[in-house]
Amino acid sequence: MDHDKLRELLEAVKAGATEVDAAVAALRDLPYGDLGYARVDHHRTLRQGVPEVVFGQGKRDEQILGIVMELARAGGNVLVTRLEAGAATFVKASLPAFEYVEMAKVGRLEQKPIAPLNKVPAVLVSAGTSDMPVAEECAETLRMLGVSFDRVYDVGVAGIHRLLEKRGVLERASLVIVVAGMEGALPSAVGGLVDVPVIAVPTSVGYGAALGGFTPLFCALTSCASGVVVCNIDNGFGAAFAAARMLRSAGRNGESDRG
Repeated sequence: MDHDKLRELLEAVKAGATEVDAAVAALRDLPYGDLGYARVDHHRTLRQGVPEVVFGQGKRDEQILGIVMELARAGGNVLVTRLEAGAATFVKASLPAFEYVEMAKVGRLEQKPIAPLNKVPAVLVSAGTSDMPVAEECAETLRMLGVSFDRVYDVGVAGIHRLLEKRGVLERASLVIVVAGMEGALPSAVGGLVDVPVIAVPTSVGYGAALGGFTPLFCALTSCASGVVVCNIDNGFGAAFAAARMLRSAGRNGESDRG
């Protein structure tokens, strides 16, 4: 249940259009629905502005389907990350409207319009083509959270001229998310070009000394550019969620979009 639905319900009770018992029944699933193997958080939209997101990795197909159906029953949109193709097919058999984006390993069920969160687009930057699965997880999450954005892909520091050609796009951004593996220098390069929040996402892409993403993680954490914030390795979802929090807070505080 979101703020709008809760307000409608309370207004209906106040006006006498809804009986108290009916309102109690409508609220019976707050704060969560107990499935036995999962306690689905129906209260999260009221606290955070978006429903609970399902992390598919490690869950059985039946568990993913059960959680998705419980969230769908509440009437909101549903996002599943780290979802394998076989599990997506299993869910879709029961929920035909469920969509799957293979590169991002993201599944989604859209049951209501997504309210736009920002007027000026964010920019999602990816160092190389191999980083695209993480970048696309981020992209799908941004879209479900209502964050408008532009993609600037394959602009790693090995060909820095490719990045500099997009400097105008970066300078007009409301914020920038930078996804990079190997040595992870791109977030620092971008951070030195813009005056908006920069969120770095190190990826596990790279040869042995990249240490499965630890090298770009350490590089981002020790960025020479001031104020670059860093998400966990391969965590495109986390970067998108952080971006949405920043933009929502800016809007709440009356800060105008860049123009």
